[in-house]
Amino acid sequence: MTAYLIKNVSVVGGAPTDLLIRDGVVAGTGTGLDAPDAAVVDGTGLVALPGLVDLHTHLREPGREDAETVESGSRAAALGGYTAVCAMANTSPVADTAGVVEQVWRLGRQAGLVDVQPIGAVTVGLAGERLAELGAMADSPARVRIFSDDGHCVADPKLMRRALEYVKAFDGIIAQHAEEPRLTEGAQMHEGEVSTRLGLTGWPAVAEEAIIARDVLLAEHVGSRLHVCHVSTAGSVEVLRQAKRRGIRVTAEVTPHHLLLTDEVVGGRGTLASPALADGWSPTASYDPVFKVNPPLRTGVDVAALRAALAEGVIDVVATDHAPHAVEDKECEWAYARPGMLGLETALSIVLDVLGPRWDLIADRMSRIPARIAGLDGHGLDPAPGVPANLTLVDPAARRVIEPTELASRSRNTPYARMTLPGRIVATFLRGEPTVLDGKAVK
Repeated sequence: MTAYLIKNVSVVGGAPTDLLIRDGVVAGTGTGLDAPDAAVVDGTGLVALPGLVDLHTHLREPGREDAETVESGSRAAALGGYTAVCAMANTSPVADTAGVVEQVWRLGRQAGLVDVQPIGAVTVGLAGERLAELGAMADSPARVRIFSDDGHCVADPKLMRRALEYVKAFDGIIAQHAEEPRLTEGAQMHEGEVSTRLGLTGWPAVAEEAIIARDVLLAEHVGSRLHVCHVSTAGSVEVLRQAKRRGIRVTAEVTPHHLLLTDEVVGGRGTLASPALADGWSPTASYDPVFKVNPPLRTGVDVAALRAALAEGVIDVVATDHAPHAVEDKECEWAYARPGMLGLETALSIVLDVLGPRWDLIADRMSRIPARIAGLDGHGLDPAPGVPANLTLVDPAARRVIEPTELASRSRNTPYARMTLPGRIVATFLRGEPTVLDGKAVK
């Protein structure tokens, strides 16, 4: 295993120092380090962060390898600065058995680019009717600890209570896709002024907020852990704030696209929460299916509330909800397009715009806390002697124009095409082995 000496790098925004990586761990830190046998990486002007951890990734394999594979998604993750991703269960077949989650886990190990931690389904086939093999998945080599029917809400309160009770036995987590299905039948985008103007069936904010309110009460009653996926409304933020004040064991995530894009883009208007990124960028046309996502893009008021909640800690982490789709599933009429956006290779740039160069806070929201939630040993740890060398090097001064054809994903459905984003991943190390060097994938 090659040793690496990273010179003059700022660790989580601190003073420049050297990092020596040897035998998979950080072997030394300090100024003026010398290691004749080590490959030297110039870290001048770069920031070293603990490797990023994503709690919400869709890798599509098995079943939709035309859109993404575990290998291609892992490569995209590494290029985005990630060393671990949690793979959602809505594959084909669904990851609702020990056999399927072990398959995904082994594919991740074979790719060797990031640690792939499978998320198991809560219910058989994501149908919301009976619990899946939660215990068997937890006992499998994949050691599943997070369970989610993402893409579908566990709408039955009795079933949700049973799931929370079951996973409590091994300190597991139910990650809820909060959407009351009876309030979103036929919905195409956020319910509001823009949906009325465009003639699209609206998706009310209360459909999300009602489920979160119900589930935090269930989690409090059971004393179990609840995680809320892709929070998107100001009302949801208030429900979560009150739940945390009461000491309920709830965590929540927000996606990069819900921190930046508003429902106005569906109507062809270039409304972004960040004026800096809006300069020179606009959506190409109205009804562009690249902006169709579940939950939908919300209003500027919602985006502002999400950004504030992330900084405050009411929302614990940023998760990408990386959702690759084949061309035919996106380049079609809006009503027939599948919801979802790419996110792994652009997430850190969006968060850097939202939070600014507050590196300790960025490390919390994108590495330390998600690793803690998922129980991923060896991840989310700041570079220090004896710590596994899972880290990423960021050039905060760089700016890059996003070109869909240059992304590592098999899909091209990025909402940030032709947008100029801040920051660039220069290198990513997984247990001391580089997966990205000089901004390029190593393998």
